[in-house]
Amino acid sequence: MSSSLLTSSIDLLETGPEAAAAGPARWLAEHRDEIRARVAEHGAVRVRGLGLTDRAAAGAAIRAVLGEPMTEREGFAPRESYGQGIYSSSEWPPDQPMCMHNELSYAVEFPGLMAFACLTAPTDGGVTALADTRAVLADLPAQLVARFETTGWKLTRGYNPLVGVDWKKAFGTGDTDAVERYCEQHAILATWDIYGGLNTSQRRAAVVHHPVTGDRCWFNQIAFLNEWTMAPEVREFLIAEFGPEGLPFNTFYGDGEPLDRETVDLINEVYEKHTLREPWQTGDLMVVDNIRMAHSREPYRGDRDIAVGLGAPTTLADCRPTVPPAAA
Repeated sequence: MSSSLLTSSIDLLETGPEAAAAGPARWLAEHRDEIRARVAEHGAVRVRGLGLTDRAAAGAAIRAVLGEPMTEREGFAPRESYGQGIYSSSEWPPDQPMCMHNELSYAVEFPGLMAFACLTAPTDGGVTALADTRAVLADLPAQLVARFETTGWKLTRGYNPLVGVDWKKAFGTGDTDAVERYCEQHAILATWDIYGGLNTSQRRAAVVHHPVTGDRCWFNQIAFLNEWTMAPEVREFLIAEFGPEGLPFNTFYGDGEPLDRETVDLINEVYEKHTLREPWQTGDLMVVDNIRMAHSREPYRGDRDIAVGLGAPTTLADCRPTVPPAAA
């Protein structure tokens, strides 16, 4: 399908005084079907005028739209838990971007929907931008897509206390046997180093079919978690500290061949071509189809407080992946 026929947008739904009178959570529960229909049509919807300014109200609003949120496992960046499946946005240096990605696309179970509630909008920047993964897939070179469809993509991780999250927080347990069972059940190769550190490797499909529409989607974190997307000084420091094989995360073709800088840059450039931006306003709620839309976080200045919920649990098997998940 030509990318010119793909018409995702960030739909804007402005509430009236009845939302304030009813309360955000009650109003959202009453309009849940409409909101989900707008997400199905546009890929994302921004609800404005709810007046969400505290975490309790944000959590109730997110649950009203998503139902009971998922508990995150295998997270790659620290988050603060706000309770009952509601989290802060990922802790990431404010002067560095979080590039386009689909949340938990390296897991065998991931959120089909996400909700973001803006409790404090930054003074400058900090947009949670979106990109239609169908359009991105259509604009990537056919030869590159064919290779990823055939081999999938490989993710390696080295959990350490200096960068990202340690394995206890990522897997929600300090029991090494429980971690090994989880990895075995979720097609992840897990090895331990002599210091008790965990290293993992997993192969996943880079292209999946949307479980509702059947559309082919570029669903992965190939560019975001690759070494060439890191700031040069960060990459140099991490390689000097841990060696090229000990980076906290890196991505490859599914057959293990490294990606070159040109390929990673190309993927990010195609994402940028299809990026949609809508600045946050305090009190906004944005609901996103996590398979159809990749998201990013742009650099910012000032305070920024975004509450996040992951919902509509979906498995790779639901999405007819082009390659099966495997412990790489």
